[in-house]
Amino acid sequence: MMDLVKALRISASGMKAQGVRLRVISENLANRDSLATEAGGDPYRRKIVTFRNAFDRALGADLVDVRRVSVDRTELTRKFDPTHPAADPDGYVMVPNVNSFVELMDMREAQRTYNANLNVIEVSKRMLQRAIDILR
Repeated sequence: MMDLVKALRISASGMKAQGVRLRVISENLANRDSLATEAGGDPYRRKIVTFRNAFDRALGADLVDVRRVSVDRTELTRKFDPTHPAADPDGYVMVPNVNSFVELMDMREAQRTYNANLNVIEVSKRMLQRAIDILR
């Protein structure tokens, strides 16, 4: 019985972490065209979620937790648009470092991980229900 509770808690922590990751990916995709509003300003920078193991003493197991959401410091690219208010003297505007393809692949991975944890919870619930039915 305790192992089923442990499985439920571990899976729930995984779902929570992947939920944060999905929200960050959605924010990245929503801002992939967000440019600076003034000359010399930076555009939106991609955010990255970092996970960590968090040992739960009461449970006696490692849970997954979000360590931090940080800004991706990879180099920004430039686009020629001399009419944009954030253009430099040469007519170039810095564009966000968000690659839609990478974000969609990350989103797909996060969805699959979330669903795998959800399946563990569903199976554990069915096992608990069967154990209760047997005890009746």
